Amino acid sequence: MPLKTLFLNPPSFENFDGGASSRWPATREIESYWYPVWLAYPAGMLEGSRLLDANPHHVSWTEVIEILKDYDFLVLFTSTIGWSGDQRAAEAVKAAHPNLKIAFVGPPVTTDTDKALNECAAIDFICRREFDFSVVEYANGTPLEEILGVSYRKNGKNVHNPDRPQIEKLDKPDMPWVTDIYRRDLDVTKYNVPFLLHPYVALYSTRGCPAQCTFCLWPQTLSGHAWRKRSTDDVAAEMAHAKKLFPEVKEFFFDDDTFNINGPRTIELCEKLKPLGLTWSCTSRVTTSYETLKAMKEAGCRLLIVGFESGDPQILKNIKKGATVERARDFTRDCHKLGLVVHGDFILGLPGETEASIRNTINFAKTLDCETIQVSIAHAFPGTEFYDYAKANGFITNENMADAGGHQMAHIEYPGLPTEYVLEMVHRFYDEYYFRPKAAFRVVWKAIVNRDVPRLYIEAKSFLKLRSQRNKMVAQSKKDHRTGSKPTAVGAGA
Repeated sequence: MPLKTLFLNPPSFENFDGGASSRWPATREIESYWYPVWLAYPAGMLEGSRLLDANPHHVSWTEVIEILKDYDFLVLFTSTIGWSGDQRAAEAVKAAHPNLKIAFVGPPVTTDTDKALNECAAIDFICRREFDFSVVEYANGTPLEEILGVSYRKNGKNVHNPDRPQIEKLDKPDMPWVTDIYRRDLDVTKYNVPFLLHPYVALYSTRGCPAQCTFCLWPQTLSGHAWRKRSTDDVAAEMAHAKKLFPEVKEFFFDDDTFNINGPRTIELCEKLKPLGLTWSCTSRVTTSYETLKAMKEAGCRLLIVGFESGDPQILKNIKKGATVERARDFTRDCHKLGLVVHGDFILGLPGETEASIRNTINFAKTLDCETIQVSIAHAFPGTEFYDYAKANGFITNENMADAGGHQMAHIEYPGLPTEYVLEMVHRFYDEYYFRPKAAFRVVWKAIVNRDVPRLYIEAKSFLKLRSQRNKMVAQSKKDHRTGSKPTAVGAGA
């Protein structure tokens, strides 16, 4: 029997959407949670294991420590924002259960492994990048010295074993179906994303992303740029299985880094999804052709999450987006024509940002007229090309990306573009976009048609509460600039 293993997406800030599948770990403006897909794979390979996603299920660290009395091995997925809190919690876990083995996985321990081992004595070892088979081998009794992709301490020194090759075989039986683990360990009704139908289930059909976007966390720290795909037969078989497992689920979401980057493969998969009669959504790049989008729509696709990022041509070049403003307009026009809903993601504060480029992006977003949008503050995560650029040029004002509640805060300041201005423009972006009569009517009408008015009310209340908090922070930051006071640092732990 393997070590009895708990796979943990840890407790953190209230409403914190952590790192085990969230590409932008933070406390959301509106409570929402992505599935811990990365942890579900190895959890499906070990008999007697359990996947615990603490925040959506409202499980505290006190409860986690009690649960761990029945386990031999803890695998904890940490995030950059949650790292300090996870570190302190691991020390408390070790004090309560000295014989428990603890492995940390995730971007921050991959990008600075020595720092993680030196700062947290409670960690027994770290698995770098894709960790599926590393933790499974350890649980099955393989000595650390023989496991690829791990780092640990030996004789007072940090030891880094050679990297593990990326996983190529993604089909069952080489890899499990994560939906089986969801049914075993998770309550799907706990997962909510405002623009997806509720309840929903998320899974991957590929790993990795060949795009070179400088700010993107996952390809540069975890999944890599090599694009690896499951067979379309395996994906379709899991979807048919999931439909039976979760009759209450209204929508399935392909949470790949970029689901439809290969047109022929996407069309082939759509032909196999079409007979299932499912409603599904996915990530998408604006380079997707009309023919591919049409096949997706006919196979049950409802919505696309699209990273437009910026409406300024130079910013798109600076971040190596591999797309143009003109192509984004054509793509969105195609989606509207086909009846595909678009959720647009935008980022303010990317390299080269100015007041003029922010205005370009806001105007651009309004011309696209996506059904919903998300506006994020640029975060330079360690391990990304964006971080190296910002660090080298002295643009990082402090290493804290979040306030004391885990909400995103501007931590990069370019000459002539104060951080408080960027925060203020995030609010203005939302105001100008959603308070247009057309957009406001669309949101309210959709809630009425879907009988989802209570959900809309809760989301609006949460957003306005965070907005008020951020306005106070902006005002304080402006005051600090006027008086020359040093801004108060905020913690990123829990």
